[in-house]
Amino acid sequence: MSIELGHFALVLAFALALVQMTVPIVGAQLKNDTLMRVGEPAALTNFMLVALSFMALTSAYIQSDFSVLNVWENSHSAKPLLYKITGTWGNHEGSMLLWVLILVFFGALVAVFGRNLPLSLRANVLGVQGAISCAFIIFILATSNPFARLDPAPMEGRDLNPILQDIGLAVHPPLLYLGYVGFSVAFSFAIAALIEGRLDAAWARWVRPWTLAAWMFLTGGIAMGSYWAYYELGWGGFWFWDPVENASLLPWLGGTALLHSALVMEKRSALKIWTVLLAILTFSLSLLGTFLVRSGVLTSVHAFATDPARGVFILCILILFIGGSLALFAWRAATLTPGGLFQPVSREGALVLNNLILTTATATVLIGTLYPLLVEAVTGDKISVGPPFFNLTFGPLILPLLLIVPFGPLLAWKRGDLWAVSQRLFWAFGSALAIALLVVLMIDRASVLAALGIGLGVWLVLGALTDLVVKSGLARQRRPWRSAVSGGCRARCSGRRWPTPASGSRQSGSSP
Repeated sequence: MSIELGHFALVLAFALALVQMTVPIVGAQLKNDTLMRVGEPAALTNFMLVALSFMALTSAYIQSDFSVLNVWENSHSAKPLLYKITGTWGNHEGSMLLWVLILVFFGALVAVFGRNLPLSLRANVLGVQGAISCAFIIFILATSNPFARLDPAPMEGRDLNPILQDIGLAVHPPLLYLGYVGFSVAFSFAIAALIEGRLDAAWARWVRPWTLAAWMFLTGGIAMGSYWAYYELGWGGFWFWDPVENASLLPWLGGTALLHSALVMEKRSALKIWTVLLAILTFSLSLLGTFLVRSGVLTSVHAFATDPARGVFILCILILFIGGSLALFAWRAATLTPGGLFQPVSREGALVLNNLILTTATATVLIGTLYPLLVEAVTGDKISVGPPFFNLTFGPLILPLLLIVPFGPLLAWKRGDLWAVSQRLFWAFGSALAIALLVVLMIDRASVLAALGIGLGVWLVLGALTDLVVKSGLARQRRPWRSAVSGGCRARCSGRRWPTPASGSRQSGSSP
């Protein structure tokens, strides 16, 4: 009975997502406060319905209910409890339900923590979140129903893929989806800003925490996934440039650029149009990754599904959201003010350079991932683009970025002094170079690249510490301390007494 309840809750969630998608946006256009406020209870109720649906499926896995097709295909009664629970999202249908659960969870968070937002902006953001929820819930109900029944029910299940029976399955997919789906909030804010035609520094201040949270989750998910692949698949490295790995790297690169661009917009009201475009592209890359993993167009150990019907459905979702958002951007971008000006050598300039390198690297990985698919679609020939291509193209782009990263935070806004920053970082560069040489000479003379990598890591860490020391004021406190000591030495050498504060005050003619 709980399975039918979970299925019914998902159907109700779809109906409520339709309401969340339409009513608040219509209210914002009509300036009707009552309609605009519908988005908040709709988002919260939608989350509770999808959570109920997900708990119903999880309960079926825990109870080994093999009358459910999804449970029979991916579980076994003798599995440990942990792997029964993680098996819920160790397949296409269950993982999509988790995807939607995280999506409506972020919508509920916006409803709860976004009450200080302007009412029209909050209504449009929740409306866009409702539209995304509506699209993916109908995708689950139409093509990937996790609640399908078997009659008669088998006595035992097929068990889960042994590779997936690992603690990594409990950590990697949820973190990854929190990152993928978290960027939907930045996307919704971007679409809401384009609908209203209003974009300012306050918008960036609201967007940046959501983007940072999504970026942190995605970073953890990618790191956990690379470690899992390292010890489970034995590929001999933490990154193999697998196409599905690239699908997770693309939104991470876009999200990193978005974080820095939003910072410039928040502090200096610059890069407004570029920041909105990055918010759209980052979530678009998340949707593209979902398509690549679940459409069957890529062959990978990471792929979830190979059903062309599902791929066509997701492709329609991509065209709707990516094409629609870019069309809206092209229509409304001319009405947005570009923002303030700044010198090339400044913190803004460093962040712009950071954005240029990251977006170029993103385009490189995207081309290398999709090029074999395009060639096969046009000519029918199957080719592969592997690590040699990415190492020769991605590496030379990222290496200069890592070298200049410590300079950016130390530069002043609007106009910076590159020579003064270089002097502050001199000790960090010298220490990193010394450690790299030490690794080469004393540990392994054959691994020069590994030593350079370690030195580069030390350079980044010490550069960040230098920024913390400068911002904490320790660097400024050192100069008065030295002058006080030198002044005291001169006074003792000349035979004069050290003046007390009172006598100093009287000598200066000031009143006590």
